[in-house]
Amino acid sequence: MNLSGRSLTDISDLSREEIVFLLTKTKSLKENSRGDLPSPRGSGKSVALLFFEPSTRTRTSFEMAAFRLGFRVLNLDATSSSAQKGETIYDTAKNVEALRPHGMVIRHSGSGIPLQISKLLKIPVINAGDGFHAHPTQALLDAFTIHEKFGKISGLNVLIVGDIAHSRVARSNISLLRMMGAKVKVCGPPTLIPPLATELGVEVTDKLDDNLGSADVVMALRMQMERQSSFQVPSLKEYTTRFGITEERLGLVKKDAIILHPGPVNRGVEIMSVVMRDPRCQVIDQVENGVLMRTVLLEEFLGAPL
Repeated sequence: MNLSGRSLTDISDLSREEIVFLLTKTKSLKENSRGDLPSPRGSGKSVALLFFEPSTRTRTSFEMAAFRLGFRVLNLDATSSSAQKGETIYDTAKNVEALRPHGMVIRHSGSGIPLQISKLLKIPVINAGDGFHAHPTQALLDAFTIHEKFGKISGLNVLIVGDIAHSRVARSNISLLRMMGAKVKVCGPPTLIPPLATELGVEVTDKLDDNLGSADVVMALRMQMERQSSFQVPSLKEYTTRFGITEERLGLVKKDAIILHPGPVNRGVEIMSVVMRDPRCQVIDQVENGVLMRTVLLEEFLGAPL
């Protein structure tokens, strides 16, 4: 399957067959991994990372993925770039393209920015998160984590809990998981559920305790206080009381279910520390799988065979 030269700005850029291909290839990479030494076959390739929002897991996993492929990495620090002098993101991207990287990875607070840049550039663009809109690589690594546990995605019950309205992770996961045949339900305060959420093909509830027992996958989301108004949630304490994955609620989760969180985790808010230590919690596995999935994505979209 040839993905080389294409951009990945949204899950809708991929077919179901292409997603299966990426999951299968990531599984093969994990099973045959020989550690984190760079591959000489990837030497000579380069990738530019343009992150205009803070990031730990996504940026470093792309860096590690590039290292495994033997790529050179061009890191743009937005705080010291010409963007601080008034240069537009579009001019920044065109100038970075002139340095001749083989592809570009972009994170930006503006929804749709990676898509618009992909239309301007001649090199592949991978979306590492844009505004409220999409985070396709996170959804792909989450899907891989789920598939690794259950051997399938179709037919599973997935419960996404928390700040749905401001979550690009939720949107991309909903799109991918439904495409793969999962049944998705979202749960959170009504003020943090996007209008017309049911048009996304999901069920909506604000009763967490009533729905934990039927979920195969419980995905907690970060409370994005920086994106919320002060009126959407009375307090974090009240949020945790109603929607936090607490030690008590852990008893409602099925023994063979898994618990996910895209990070960063606000311990004591979305998930308690005792839950993070439970074997059903796959947060660290998500981080490991993120490197593997992003290695495959760089290989496939930038055309650098492993």
